Amino acid sequence: MNYSNHPVTKEFRQLQRKYPTPAEHRLWTRLRNRQVDGYKFRRQHGFGPYIMDFYCPQLRLCIEVDGSIHDTQECTIKDADRTAFLNENRIVVIRFTNEEIETTIDNVIERIKEIIKERLS
Repeated sequence: MNYSNHPVTKEFRQLQRKYPTPAEHRLWTRLRNRQVDGYKFRRQHGFGPYIMDFYCPQLRLCIEVDGSIHDTQECTIKDADRTAFLNENRIVVIRFTNEEIETTIDNVIERIKEIIKERLS
């Protein structure tokens, strides 16, 4: 079954790409155009009922950017459900906070590169 980019989420995905958060925009400037080890990342890629902030199909790697809303119990449960669904479909999920991206973007990129190496071994 193909779960990618369901038509129902198309408009919302387009809006998310058009109006990214500052942290998403900052990370995208470092991920786009195959800047990280030559891998292509997509923004706001749909999979099943979920939309991933960034996704590398070749590595089956999802990168989520979490703001303070994700600290609530309700969001924590939803995030766990999302991660479980993606993991069941062989997609690895890594998460970074807005603060990590805004203050230590180089460390975030290095962590992504480490995950890529792990995925390849």
